[in-house]
Amino acid sequence: MEGSPTRKIVYIEDDPEMIDLVELILNRHGFDVKGAHGGRQGIDTVKQETPDLILLDLMMPDLDGWDVYQQLKANDDTKDIPVIVVTAKAQSIDKVLGLHIAKVDDYISKPFRPQELLDSVDKILSSRK
Repeated sequence: MEGSPTRKIVYIEDDPEMIDLVELILNRHGFDVKGAHGGRQGIDTVKQETPDLILLDLMMPDLDGWDVYQQLKANDDTKDIPVIVVTAKAQSIDKVLGLHIAKVDDYISKPFRPQELLDSVDKILSSRK
């Protein structure tokens, strides 16, 4: 690939305001962000877009983020895409330990500062060049 192509990110989240916020932060820094409302749409969007990175909320009504993660990792087309889990601070320690064991690339807690999000995205994408 010539030059530095725009890195694509899919954010799977059920809260439209969170999607807007993350799109605003990351688009401003040159990323191409696609929001997907909920787990089922998220899986479809990832398959269509083949992003460089997935941001994944865990708490969603239609399909739990954990199920989305497992489906993506079980699919040959999507299993190598890095995933950053975005989780509420109130999330139980079991989930965080589960994420660690499942080899999630990183996770950040809501609410987060824009710089935390950027640092995490930059860290994961720069290790994947």
